[in-house]
Amino acid sequence: MTTRGSSADGLLLIGEAEDALKLLANGSRGERYLGGVKLCYLDPPYNTGERFEYYSDRKGSDDWLQALRANLTALRPLLSPEASVWLHLDDSEQHRARVVLDEVFGREAFVATVIWQKRLTRDNRTAFSSMHDYIHVYAPSGPKAWKKVRNGLADGGAFANPDNDPRGPWRSAPMTVQAGHATRSQFYTVITPAGTRHDPPEGRCWTFSAERLSQLDQEGRVYWPRGGHGKPRLKKYEFESAGLAPFTIWAAAEVGDTSSAKKALLRQFPGRPAFDTPKPISLLERIIEVATDPGDLVLDYYLGSGTTAVAAQILGRSWVGIERSRQTVETFAVPRLNSVLGQNRLAPCDIARVSQLPTQERATVRSAVG
Repeated sequence: MTTRGSSADGLLLIGEAEDALKLLANGSRGERYLGGVKLCYLDPPYNTGERFEYYSDRKGSDDWLQALRANLTALRPLLSPEASVWLHLDDSEQHRARVVLDEVFGREAFVATVIWQKRLTRDNRTAFSSMHDYIHVYAPSGPKAWKKVRNGLADGGAFANPDNDPRGPWRSAPMTVQAGHATRSQFYTVITPAGTRHDPPEGRCWTFSAERLSQLDQEGRVYWPRGGHGKPRLKKYEFESAGLAPFTIWAAAEVGDTSSAKKALLRQFPGRPAFDTPKPISLLERIIEVATDPGDLVLDYYLGSGTTAVAAQILGRSWVGIERSRQTVETFAVPRLNSVLGQNRLAPCDIARVSQLPTQERATVRSAVG
């Protein structure tokens, strides 16, 4: 189904992930989706052996891994050169899933593993009380290339302009670095404007050579603390800030936890059993903001209750959601999307089930307009 909000559009399909991914790659609209996905977030059943209200999480490990491999392989043609894949799991299969990710994308595509604090309460029934999940991040272009296109987190540091610098607010940073890879030109005595002499601390060196430090000082980019007696510090301007590199540990206080996600669903759907394993929308918003820009395409082929699509719509990203359970789509995903779509509401009767589409319709991935 195709939807359009204020600045994003989406496609929602019901069916097996591998079938739907192949439709996206081979249909008449393939030119849009081939190489067009900037972010793929995946929150599959973890294979915990449990049976939940809305899905079964019990499968043989070999079968689970085979399905993971097939889906990731079908995903590859859809990924843009700047794409990243975020696979969300717990301890049940995450270590084996890393091997499959290495097989499909190559070991060199691994970027990081994010640890998300999923719960704050203690479970005394188990040997250890598990309080975190893993989100494995892979980028086909490799971590160095992907770093150039990913977004940093908002820089909440304080900037000021006490000297009325025409370049705007700034803050200062030390001008020393570890000496392990330094050149000889980085070891010298600095003489401050007030005549104080400073050598770099033990085991460190100056960030710049004496010539470069002098040039920066002439450009007004050096701050001398303590009335000109302190060690030089580099002025870093607010307009230069590209955001902060995300840490690999994401606390519940920052992005929410499972309990807060369930409470949000219960408030939206009172009297209805909550979706078993929802993710907080703030978690998906952070992932989407780091990995994409407005207008980029976000894919989730384990859509579940629809959190990824809702977050993408709110943030002005295009999205594709694939979910095998029509009940889950109609119970949660469609009403949640309707709540953010305004006049462009989705109609449950218009949702396309991939396996039941006529051949021609499947070839074109016909959109159903709400």
